[in-house]
Amino acid sequence: MNKLLRFKLFVLSLCFALAINAQDATLSGVVRDVSNNPLIGVNVVQKGTTKGTITNHDGEFSFQATPHSTIVFTYIGFAKQEIAWDGNSRLNVTLHEDSELLEEVVVVGYGTAQKVNLTGAVEQVTSKVFENRPITNITQGLVGVIPNLNISLTDGKPTQSPSYNVRGTTSIGQGGNALVLIDGVEGDPRMLNPNDIESVSVLKDAASASIYGARAAFGVVLITTKTASKGRTSLNYTGNLSSKRPTTVPDNIVDSYPWAKSFSDAWSNWNDDGRTPTAVNKTLSFSPEYLAEIKRRWEDPSLPRIEINPTTGAYEYYYSTDWYKELYKDSFFAQDHNVSVSGGNELASFYVSGRYNSEDGLYKYNTDTYSMYNLRARGNIQIFDWLLVDNNTEYSTMKYHQPINVGEGSNIWRNMADEGHPLAPLTNPDGTLTFPAAYTIGDRYLGKSGADLHQKIIKNKTALKADFFDKSLTLQADFTFQNTEYGHRQIRVQVPYSRYEGQIGYTGTNTNDLQERRSTTEYLATNVYANYLKSFNKKHNFEFLAGFNYEQSTYNNVTMTRNGIVYEDAKDINLALGNNINTSGGYSRWRIAGNFFRVNYNYLQRYLIEINGRYDGSSRFPSNQQWAFFPSFSAGWRLSEEAFWQVNPDVISNIKFRVSYGSLGNGSINPYTFTENFSISQSSRILGDTRPQRTSQPGVIPNTLTWETATTGNIGLDINALNNRISFTGDVYRRWTEDMYTVGPSVPAVFGTGVPKGNYASLKTTGWELSLNWMDGITLAGKPFNYNVKASLADSKAIITDYYNPDKLLTDYYVGQTIGEIWGYRVEGLFTSYEEIKSSPSQSNIPAHNTRVNHPGDLKFKNLDGDDEIYHGLNRVGDSGDKTIIGNKSPRYVFGLTLGADWNNFFFTTFFHGVGKQQWYPSTESRFWGQYNRPYNPYPRWQETKQFRPELQNFDAYLPFLSGYTASSGSRQLGMPNDRYLQNVAYIRLRTLNFGYTLPVSISSKLQADDIKIYLSGENLWTWSPLYKITKDTDVTNVWRAGSQLTGLDSDNTRGDGDGYNYPTLGTISVGLSINF
Repeated sequence: MNKLLRFKLFVLSLCFALAINAQDATLSGVVRDVSNNPLIGVNVVQKGTTKGTITNHDGEFSFQATPHSTIVFTYIGFAKQEIAWDGNSRLNVTLHEDSELLEEVVVVGYGTAQKVNLTGAVEQVTSKVFENRPITNITQGLVGVIPNLNISLTDGKPTQSPSYNVRGTTSIGQGGNALVLIDGVEGDPRMLNPNDIESVSVLKDAASASIYGARAAFGVVLITTKTASKGRTSLNYTGNLSSKRPTTVPDNIVDSYPWAKSFSDAWSNWNDDGRTPTAVNKTLSFSPEYLAEIKRRWEDPSLPRIEINPTTGAYEYYYSTDWYKELYKDSFFAQDHNVSVSGGNELASFYVSGRYNSEDGLYKYNTDTYSMYNLRARGNIQIFDWLLVDNNTEYSTMKYHQPINVGEGSNIWRNMADEGHPLAPLTNPDGTLTFPAAYTIGDRYLGKSGADLHQKIIKNKTALKADFFDKSLTLQADFTFQNTEYGHRQIRVQVPYSRYEGQIGYTGTNTNDLQERRSTTEYLATNVYANYLKSFNKKHNFEFLAGFNYEQSTYNNVTMTRNGIVYEDAKDINLALGNNINTSGGYSRWRIAGNFFRVNYNYLQRYLIEINGRYDGSSRFPSNQQWAFFPSFSAGWRLSEEAFWQVNPDVISNIKFRVSYGSLGNGSINPYTFTENFSISQSSRILGDTRPQRTSQPGVIPNTLTWETATTGNIGLDINALNNRISFTGDVYRRWTEDMYTVGPSVPAVFGTGVPKGNYASLKTTGWELSLNWMDGITLAGKPFNYNVKASLADSKAIITDYYNPDKLLTDYYVGQTIGEIWGYRVEGLFTSYEEIKSSPSQSNIPAHNTRVNHPGDLKFKNLDGDDEIYHGLNRVGDSGDKTIIGNKSPRYVFGLTLGADWNNFFFTTFFHGVGKQQWYPSTESRFWGQYNRPYNPYPRWQETKQFRPELQNFDAYLPFLSGYTASSGSRQLGMPNDRYLQNVAYIRLRTLNFGYTLPVSISSKLQADDIKIYLSGENLWTWSPLYKITKDTDVTNVWRAGSQLTGLDSDNTRGDGDGYNYPTLGTISVGLSINF
């Protein structure tokens, strides 16, 4: 028995050893191209594993692989090839050039085109730019990705989705942004699920955009969603969990005495007549005795931070409160989950997706919660061999809770600047709010005031496609219905506070109200068009497109407000019983119709011609100006297809020159702009016992009102080289915008109305854009390492060529002006003595103090015109006194850099974005100025060591002698732009960083999954700017304006509350998972 047992064990061991040896065997071979040349560096990998190698200089390879497995051969510029290996034979493989790289299909107007045949300026990105990114909408994912698609995110709100600009300044009259079409019809990008996107194409020049007529004067953005795909049913889940926090938070000095002393100095230095402050704005009393007591208690931390005045009963505060710590959480949670199912066969296919995205909100109290639900169902049925029916249904709903301040009416950041004094705490000892808190964080602390916004979209598009004559003729038609509903319920509740022990007061007594708003937009669109292909002798290739388009939109709105809320938790307007009742409505409707055509011709794909035209009509214009024809022409020459071109295709495979020219009308105006409108309102005066209705004088409309016209010329170059490892695209363009709708000659005062607008201005925009892409691979630790680099750079500049400003006043546009110019004074330094002040030209026109008398440490402006005063003369070109052009606020040299790599199942992507040149002068009320703006504003820590101080006599200081209110008016020392405080706001930002790992097939197969990916992703992780050498209190991308108090349909609406006082840009770190079944 023992011998038998030993024999069995020996046999089993031998079989096991043979099985182990059979699992891996040596696979060898050689890889060549179609010319029988060996290929060096080809990736050879066993599919689903990390086993592999690359070929040597002779094209040979050898590694251990599993018999009866699939071997994958990949090489940049060549088509991927998969071969089943039997485990014995040597593999000799021939790779073919990847024609798909040159035959890449790009979405264009009413169809697609091969990229090699494009003659217009078109750029396309795929869904890859959105993959594994913790973003709330696709606009946030497109920032910086496409050259000259300019998107400025002014804050970090989850609802943020600004307009799209293509190629710089469009019009200073009617304005104008790119037309955004989602599956061929207008839509709101912020309501789309990023995971549903197949591609985004930008049509930049007139030749590519003219087929969309009057709405496409300034470019078109075509967003295409994923289609139903044939094949086995597949299930995909992607999700991420994120932590978000502001990229920057103001670093202010909040210590009680340093802040109070600086406040007192700033107030007294402005009021340089010997006075001292008696109050900190309107919420705290102040005196020299109070300042001395603040100092005593600051120096002795053991003393109480609050006292009750025995005489008045008033609270006296000695705190050091950081109000931003009371406002923001350290970080907050966000999540995103997506599920999609697709499948089908030759007769029918489907695609269904759903998404849930939410954020817990930034604020510590009464936070701004956000949620988005998306549902999409798309399917098609091949009814006959020649007829396909496609239906695409979308439903999206977004909710956002917007906290509101009732005390001041400004946004929370502006209110904190004016009333968030560090001396006061949030609450008194008895739990009541302090007076400063009531004007700042108090609303949020109570959690009663706010607006609940709700927007939802339901959209259905049904399309028919019929093919005839062996698919040479294709007829297509579609009909779209879209209903957008927006509403908000706003409640503003009085905020109780206590200044005296046992006494309660209230802020917001005039805004104790409820508001209900409901608006709907019904949109209809239909397209009918035909496409015909014809080739003669396989040399002369024609494509004809002709069609008809009709769209209409109807908007209705009603808003109701009533004061006198019965109790603070009321949610129904019936529970507001006050006499102040306001109702307003709104209605607008527009329609467009157009006939369009396109003719494409190419000779052996060597000489390319495209002609577009559209006869467009718009109800937005007067009846005699509603219709216009917009043509365009473009041509291309593929030098690399010429017979005399003898360059090895492995070196340069494609060179194409492009040129285009076309003209489009600007239809981006509000309905009824061309009519003499007058308003109806309720008078503020009481006649008898009523407030009567009143009307205003209607505006004057010129008889010659017509379309603004944008004409664009473009020259482009495309190159593919080194077996398509490298690709280059470059364009130079000029756009002439004429007949811009602007203010014209003034009318006699007897008209009783404002200056009428008409077609009085012209603009010339010139720019260029470059894009370079490199893909390659090497061997790292015996395994293929693939990498790619993409860089882009774009620039534009706009100059006014016609404008009605005969005197060239600097308070308005003028002929010859470069858009973005900043006019201001030049600064020589700081005054060092009263003698220097006396011997210098008078600066009383630009006061640094209330008495208009200068002191040592004040700015000394440069005398450019040689007279005895610093002033702007007549404030016009040619007579601007001491003012001159000191900078320009338009962004220049916008760049992007993408790096990607994959190795051994690891993958990595990063994207940098930035602006190479841009200047900013902080506006009045800007956060930048601190107590120079208003004495009771925050005291930025960066200013402490940069201020001139008389006791130090540091005349080399960056900031002048501290004087409050000098930045609060545009006519004062700091409110008037000057070159000393002109800031360089160029920047580079690490916008995206993604690192992940694809689990081996041995693991994913156990879950019956095709693949499983886990990843770590980040957004806005790092930024550098020259501005940060001075201050990092505000993100460099948020310095331009203040945030809105209430986010409505237009989430980028702004207020004049001061640069930087807005919702902060957010940095995000997320962990994600992707599973495909």
